[in-house]
Amino acid sequence: MATPAPKESVQCFGRKKNAVAVTHCKRGRGLIKVNGSPIELVKPEILRYKAFEPVLLLGRHRFAGVDMRIRVSGGGHTSQIYAIRQSIAKALVAFYQKYVDEQSKQEIKNVLAYDRTLLVADPRRCEPKKFGGRGARSRFQKSYR
Repeated sequence: MATPAPKESVQCFGRKKNAVAVTHCKRGRGLIKVNGSPIELVKPEILRYKAFEPVLLLGRHRFAGVDMRIRVSGGGHTSQIYAIRQSIAKALVAFYQKYVDEQSKQEIKNVLAYDRTLLVADPRRCEPKKFGGRGARSRFQKSYR
């Protein structure tokens, strides 16, 4: 029995705080699904355009030949949306680098350069609380009498 031809696919992740989105990108018809449902139905609606941002910037024609399946977990609503948009952008760049040509990959990177968080993760994390106060930096009020 002959082994099937290897599928052209890449796997990329996006991160924001505790949210992690993993994108499987392969040749297809332009479907983008988040946790099994289309990206058009992402909740909350206010942040839907944020998740759509790579598609709106690059145009649907760049996504016409690829299918993306995104699994997202952890974090809150906003963090998940930012992780999704980062993983979509990174997966498309990786797919174009691996299976299309270097020039179109560079064009995509130049378009996505306007917002650095589309390709580079935000390193900021929550600072742990310390003793002597209510939070990481705030202290209890000091009394002299």
